[in-house]
Amino acid sequence: MDKNHNNNVQPPTRIPLNIAIVGGGRACKFFFKLLQTDYFRYLNIQVRGVCDIDPEAPGIQMAREMGIYTTDNFKDFFKFKHLHSILELTHSRDVLLELIKLRPKGVGVVEHNFGRFFRSFYELDQRLQSAEHQANLEKMFSNFMIQQSTAAIVVINTDFTIHDVNDVYLNSVNKKKADVIGTHCYETFYGLNAPCSSSHFRLQCPMLETMRTGKSAHVIHEFMGMGDQTSYGNIVTYPFKNEEGEVFRVMELIRDITEEISSKWEKRAEELRADLNKMIQEDRMISLGKLSASCVHEINNPIQGLLTFSDLMQKILSEETLSPENVAQFKEFLKLMSSELERCGKIVSGLLSFSRQIPLEYKTLDLNDIMDSVLRLSRHKMELQNIELDTKLQPGVILIRGNNNRLQQTLLNLIFNAIEAMPDGGRLQIISTTDVSKKQVKIEICDTGPGIPEKYLSHIFDPFFTTKKEGEGTGLGLSIVYGVVRNHGGKISVKSKEGKGTVFTLTFPLLQ
Repeated sequence: MDKNHNNNVQPPTRIPLNIAIVGGGRACKFFFKLLQTDYFRYLNIQVRGVCDIDPEAPGIQMAREMGIYTTDNFKDFFKFKHLHSILELTHSRDVLLELIKLRPKGVGVVEHNFGRFFRSFYELDQRLQSAEHQANLEKMFSNFMIQQSTAAIVVINTDFTIHDVNDVYLNSVNKKKADVIGTHCYETFYGLNAPCSSSHFRLQCPMLETMRTGKSAHVIHEFMGMGDQTSYGNIVTYPFKNEEGEVFRVMELIRDITEEISSKWEKRAEELRADLNKMIQEDRMISLGKLSASCVHEINNPIQGLLTFSDLMQKILSEETLSPENVAQFKEFLKLMSSELERCGKIVSGLLSFSRQIPLEYKTLDLNDIMDSVLRLSRHKMELQNIELDTKLQPGVILIRGNNNRLQQTLLNLIFNAIEAMPDGGRLQIISTTDVSKKQVKIEICDTGPGIPEKYLSHIFDPFFTTKKEGEGTGLGLSIVYGVVRNHGGKISVKSKEGKGTVFTLTFPLLQ
């Protein structure tokens, strides 16, 4: 019965500890031999690398035989991921100071006295063979490693009272050890009156999970730090088991990952901003393609007129004398040619301005100037589709704060959508009004198209949502319009009834 009982005893859970060693001499070799024993029952020590300027040092040779990375420059260790500590075994104060100065954040440095500690540890083990002495030995080692850790460590009894802590934990709660030992962990760290999961549904308790399963658990907690700033802690628990395999204590390692999470969030936000700018630029190119196809026809007409006037003027000049009537005709022709050339120049300038990718800059703009340029670029496309344009724009100067290119693109997207909704002709009405009391300007774009089914109205601003046939639209136009309007501090809404057309309403803050 005793034999079967012993077979059911579970091996202790080992806490992972990744280290690198600077100094590959005899102390290093002795450390490797000690690792091959079962003295460190609660630690899973992994030596990631050994550094020594002497390639024939005994510790370096043993490391190579064990397949461990070796180098003559300890800075190579700084590239390792998840490195917890560096053991300094050279007995050199200069090396120790340089390690402390250059080490990455979060990596501890244990100086050369650690070697003497292991020798004392080994000699003591030779003298103490009883189970009681072995327990004291392991406790001495555990206490040493707890204090050397750069993470906050707390050992908790199964009734949630604190058994032991390290200095990092005491610094995080700003209390003395005597005031912490024996208190409840949830009270000391969070100021709660009951275990975390009982007091707050968002705070999962990894200790309860470890006691339930007998295995390590992991959670990330959000809590308020100094100055009411939100902090994030990565909490990992490890069980301490007795000979019967029962958990009698739990060790928690708490590491502050606020900076790590913040940097990841900032990187992700930057990626999203880059993706949005790329989509906006691609959408602008699509709009530019539609404009170019329309403007080619509009530019072609005045060019044909210019060629006709040029032929007439050449025929008149071929005559021997010029009559006063001829001179009058010349003046009329030149006036018409100048007007047509000016119109072509404005169209080309508008296309070039719209296609240019410039830095996103917000400045004071006249909304009427933006509307004029947009209508100039899109007017001919309306004429080609037999669409009547009716504009009722607020006269004068309407000042808003924004980006010219983004606002042009927004208005063009809405106008193109209205034009495409009326392939057989119709009426497009654009109205702008100002409300000085509310300090806002309102723009309404109304078409007489077939309207939008009610079931689609709540989704039209969703990315990639489109009711067009495959190949006719990406579903990004209105989502980009929505984003641009919101980025300008404005609002956009839509009203539509099937068979009665659609009205898009935009409002922007008005500058005094």
